[in-house]
Amino acid sequence: MEMHRKKGMKIYQITMIGLLGSALFLPVSATAFSPQAPQPDNTAVNKRDQKPGAKTADQQKMNAVDRELTAKIRRAVMADKTLSMNGHNVKIVSVDGKVTLKGPVDSDAEVKSILDKATEIAGSASKVSNEMSVMPASKSGK
Repeated sequence: MEMHRKKGMKIYQITMIGLLGSALFLPVSATAFSPQAPQPDNTAVNKRDQKPGAKTADQQKMNAVDRELTAKIRRAVMADKTLSMNGHNVKIVSVDGKVTLKGPVDSDAEVKSILDKATEIAGSASKVSNEMSVMPASKSGK
């Protein structure tokens, strides 16, 4: 480190090697620069998804019809810019032409909007199962 004087002030010049070398020894965690947010608690959802007969993403069929059905609904959901991040991230599982919608959303209006899109694409309300839940604003990070 070099010290220079300029009009009564001390100015320190640190070389890049010295700065980088000392920075290598500083412990820094990923959370050091982010505000403390409460950790999500998915315990209830995880228990619900372990019940026999619960539709989960790993049950998505890989046949062309079910893949295309899921893809069309996902495109419609993602194209709706009025939906929240939770709304955009709702799970869509298609098995033998029947669609299950799961996950938290921010409002009843989002449930209706996503359900309407899925029903229109699937062809009838009897082919769509709604397992979405409205997340209280305090838990959704708002």
